[in-house]
This record gives sequence, C-alpha cells and structure tokens, in this order.
Amino acid sequence: MWYLYILLCEDNSLYTGITNNLKKRFSEHKNGKGGRYTRSHKPIKLIYKQQFLTRSEALKREAEIKSWTREKKIKKFFSNILLGKQRNYGSYSSDNH
Repeated sequence: MWYLYILLCEDNSLYTGITNNLKKRFSEHKNGKGGRYTRSHKPIKLIYKQQFLTRSEALKREAEIKSWTREKKIKKFFSNILLGKQRNYGSYSSDNH
C-alpha cells in the first residue's frame, strides 16, 4: 500500500508527500531526516492521508494536490475539521512520538 499524506507544520504551512510507511516517514520528518522542506518547517501533525494500491497512483494524486493553492487544500480537506465534522483521516501528532 502507498499513501499520500499532508502534514501541518509549526508555521501553519502544509507539506504533501507519499510513502509506503506512514509512521516511519512521519518520524523521519520529525527527526530532520525527511524532506528538505520539513527540516526547516517542523511538522507537528499528520492531518490527512489517502491510501493507494500503487506508487504511481499516489504520485499522480500528489502532483494534483501540489498544484492546488493553499486555500483550495484547506477548503477541500479541512473545512469539515473547522466545522467540527472531522473525518477519521488518522493522525500522528507530536504527542505520539
């Protein structure tokens, strides 16, 4: 299985990536061994994940989401959270590690 994921960073920025091991990848980001962006924008929480059968499918979805504006990402994924109707997207917060 492959996953697309979105991280919320300390500065309220969003980071989008893919992995085949969410827990390990989040830990790598938290410990400064993930992507270059997350070394300087410390991730605090996994706020969205989507599962795919293949790496190719995950990469296509990642490219699509990365092409969106921040506002579109917030509207698509986080309007339910802001309205108190949070879906079960899963979460790895800094409290878990």
